[in-house]
Amino acid sequence: MNDITFYQRFEADILAGRKTITIRDKSESHFKAGDILRVGRFEDNQYFCTIEVLSVLPITLDELTEQHAIQENMSLAELKEVIRGIYPSENKFYIIHFKIK
Repeated sequence: MNDITFYQRFEADILAGRKTITIRDKSESHFKAGDILRVGRFEDNQYFCTIEVLSVLPITLDELTEQHAIQENMSLAELKEVIRGIYPSENKFYIIHFKIK
């Protein structure tokens, strides 16, 4: 059983260390620094790595910066578009900073 999932399109960036944060809604805000999570693909729940949570911080869409985009391995415009596509009616999010374990 996986603890968290990512869309398959992010798998290579996570494994290569290019994606070091994920932005989630309140339903996934319960993680805390030090948690060790099994990671699976959203599409098929296939396990592909283990991560360690480094921090979980609240943020709004308007507070996202270029630095967050770099940590997501995309532009700020792309990042906001992806978040809006996943969470069309949310404005409060949580940045989960992680590293491959």
